[in-house]
Amino acid sequence: MTGWATSWPNPSSHIASRTCTPGSSASPWWAICSTRDSRPATGLAYRLLPTGLAGPLFVVLLLSVWETLSQLKLVNVLLFPPVSTILARFLSLWTDNTFPSNLLPTLARMLLGYALAAGLAIPLGTLMGFWCGVYDRLEPLLEFLRPLPPVAVLPALVLFLGIGDEMKVAIVLFGCFWPILLNTVDGVRGVHPTIVEVALMYQFTTARILRSVVLPAALPQIMAGLRTGLAIALIVAIVSEMIGATQGLGFFIVLAQRGFRIADMYAGIVLLAIVGYLLNRGFLLIEAHLMAWHRAQMSPGGEG
Repeated sequence: MTGWATSWPNPSSHIASRTCTPGSSASPWWAICSTRDSRPATGLAYRLLPTGLAGPLFVVLLLSVWETLSQLKLVNVLLFPPVSTILARFLSLWTDNTFPSNLLPTLARMLLGYALAAGLAIPLGTLMGFWCGVYDRLEPLLEFLRPLPPVAVLPALVLFLGIGDEMKVAIVLFGCFWPILLNTVDGVRGVHPTIVEVALMYQFTTARILRSVVLPAALPQIMAGLRTGLAIALIVAIVSEMIGATQGLGFFIVLAQRGFRIADMYAGIVLLAIVGYLLNRGFLLIEAHLMAWHRAQMSPGGEG
């Protein structure tokens, strides 16, 4: 077990050494969140609206303003068609199979690249966080590649892989690899060395320590990286389709823009927003299931 980074600072020691008053600027986020809901709501909107409706109603208000301005021709109708027209085109494009036939390839490329990135970044990040020697050898190369925007490497990928699905999967992999890797490294490095020492006292093997001790302790950070990577995967997949594709949601949006089918363009953007929202909500449901033990520990009555 030589190489365990005992010299790295333990983030929890800084938290434990501070006394925070809930609601103050020095309070940890969970103290602020736990006390915010317990405070009485004093605003008029809080008294009139049920909990959770303020946000959706604000969106409806904005869309109503857009619809009114467009119907009254107070804005350029060619650039800002009525919301009712956009919604009608959305339903039409969905029912005639235009949207499903473009959405499925986008999701397939995105999810494949995302899965490959997670499958590479989590094991590599675990090794880099657990052994200083691995980190020291790989850190210069990774820090050289990490700042590169995915779009910057797109010409090279097109040169080597063409404009087929391989290029799009590769660019998604490159884009969401880094947040998953860095969060995994930080999560593993944040594990308190005492936990590992206790596992060694019980004669755990290295593999069992990684599987049963380090990875569960680092899981909150890993999940944060996975959530960030999921959003980046969708963005990069759409951008790659806008640059070189014959099918996909990004291709549909840019084709509608070039053909000056503005309502179709906005309908594609609406579908993209819905897909992003559903992906995020689905991820949060999975995270809530996997992290139930962590939230129980962080609650006021928990052991943590």
